Amino acid sequence: MINIAILGLGTVGGGVAEVIEKNQSEIKRVLGDNIHVKYILDIRDLPGVVRDINIIVNDPDIKVICETMGGKEPAYTYTHLALEHGISVCTSNKELVDAHGVELSRIAREHNCSYLFEASVGGGIPIIRPLRESVAHEKITRIAGILNGTCNYILTNMKSGKSFDEALKEAQEKGFAERNPAADVEGHDTARKIAILASLVTGKKFSYEQVHCEGITNITQQDIIDAQAHNMSIKLLGVYQDGYILTAPFLIPASSPLYGVNDVFNGIMVTGTQVDNLMFYGRGAGKLPTASAVVSDVIQCAKNINTNINNNFADLQPVSDLVKVPEVPEGQKFRILV
Repeated sequence: MINIAILGLGTVGGGVAEVIEKNQSEIKRVLGDNIHVKYILDIRDLPGVVRDINIIVNDPDIKVICETMGGKEPAYTYTHLALEHGISVCTSNKELVDAHGVELSRIAREHNCSYLFEASVGGGIPIIRPLRESVAHEKITRIAGILNGTCNYILTNMKSGKSFDEALKEAQEKGFAERNPAADVEGHDTARKIAILASLVTGKKFSYEQVHCEGITNITQQDIIDAQAHNMSIKLLGVYQDGYILTAPFLIPASSPLYGVNDVFNGIMVTGTQVDNLMFYGRGAGKLPTASAVVSDVIQCAKNINTNINNNFADLQPVSDLVKVPEVPEGQKFRILV
């Protein structure tokens, strides 16, 4: 029996518990053992949860912790403490990975445990591990991804004649957008995710603050109509290419695999010198898809107790030689993905 703890009983944390319960037979088949959620921690006073992280980290039965709290604190403090106790941590927290991922990865290595973050980018889409392992030998020349389901849902709905405000309101009513949607629609969420992906494939640490960031709030219904007239669609992309990194709306030709990625789905196109284009597609957010990615990391950690899984972050050095992001061509409102 592998005993674990979940930090944060929100959407993803609750989903992790649900995935483990529903998929126990499949988990045992691939792991050779059962996973048991021994503790759930939440800062709220809820029945059946603990509020003291020390109860968890001082329990020798706990081998893996799922950090699904989001934000920097107390997630950073709790993760730091767990890793120092030799407990592996799996997270969906892109903000924490971007801000402290290198430091936490080094602490994990020093204490013979692991810090994994498959769920931090792309929800249920396997993208971190393929970049870290399957194409690690490749020179990746470009990553271009639709990495935010909220923005993609809004832009998809604008194709039916809705204004940005109308499409945003509908996204909020359906639970696809937060009451304060700024992190999504201003591009910050996508910027954090493309910074993580670029760091993985370059051996350099790109940070969120280095990403040239444009959102979708200025996109009009006329922009959508003009794009459709030219057999294109408008998508918010995170792009790493040729030493620069940005988040911005792009015109996507119908010939691109990203053209047909609609609604809340994500699509990530990775280009390598030998493999050419690889396309990763699926639900980029949501309770169960994201939780499934967390559980995938839990299984990897459970197979490697008292061992450090190299996540390709511990030895990253800050980027100091970023190339200037190309300007939008004169006479155009958007860059075109070519």
